[in-house]
Amino acid sequence: MNGSISPYTGSDVTRSLVEQQIVEKYGHTELKNLDCYHNLRTFGGWLKIGFRVKKNEKAIRSFTITEVKDSSGAVIKKIKRNIFLFYFRQIEPVKKSYENDEE
Repeated sequence: MNGSISPYTGSDVTRSLVEQQIVEKYGHTELKNLDCYHNLRTFGGWLKIGFRVKKNEKAIRSFTITEVKDSSGAVIKKIKRNIFLFYFRQIEPVKKSYENDEE
């Protein structure tokens, strides 16, 4: 894939959730290809680097926790936010508009 790095922060929880879903869909041998920094992104993340999600692909679900802090920096609330990720086997290059004209 592209050398750019995704916004993944190294969360063990995210990696564990993703690993479970990768095994369900592709099998245990696919885990050797999992690199959360390069081949797992959101829909918009793939678009930014020139790829789109293949038709009928289902997202890999995970979540992040966002902390809301007061003016002194103390955490006053934690918000769970669902994220929907796509693995590199679920994407394809975006065709340029001039490529569509030639077909």
